[in-house]
Amino acid sequence: MKLLLPLFILLHSSGFSQNADFLLVKKKGRTIQTIFAGRDIAFTTTSGAYINAHINGIKNDTLYLQEYLVQRLLTTLGTWIIDTIGSYHYRFNYRQVAAMGKKEKKGFNLNATGASLLGGGVLLTLASGVVYLADRKNFSPALLGAAAGLGAVGYLLNKSGTKPIIFGKKYTLQYINMSNTKTD
Repeated sequence: MKLLLPLFILLHSSGFSQNADFLLVKKKGRTIQTIFAGRDIAFTTTSGAYINAHINGIKNDTLYLQEYLVQRLLTTLGTWIIDTIGSYHYRFNYRQVAAMGKKEKKGFNLNATGASLLGGGVLLTLASGVVYLADRKNFSPALLGAAAGLGAVGYLLNKSGTKPIIFGKKYTLQYINMSNTKTD
């Protein structure tokens, strides 16, 4: 009897859970990201609004979001604290998501800087090659190495800059329904 009691308890306490719907971000048919409820998302809608919010749920083709309003407050000790002053609840159909990722910042742009450095490095490398062919006496291997290094740094900066994922031909957003009810 002592052995049967734990067995009955284990068999009786089997857990049931409800499967949650989710979204897939695909690049040319291959899944590159899975979006579940409970994580944060930053995207631009088809109307042009930028949303950075927490996903409370995904159900019936709809994203249920909560965006928090935060502000920095000065304390009496002269330090700063971050305080939540409110929140907004949003509902968006997943088809209203036009692009995912951070909104492009104004000011310093890594992509533009990288492109400038890459272009300058290529131009200086070509010019150094022309000097080598025309007048080998004035050729400087140090300038050629610096130009190639400048181009490499520009390439790495251009690759490291974040660009939003724009849905269209290359990227697609797919809704996966995991509920047990069948829809006709």
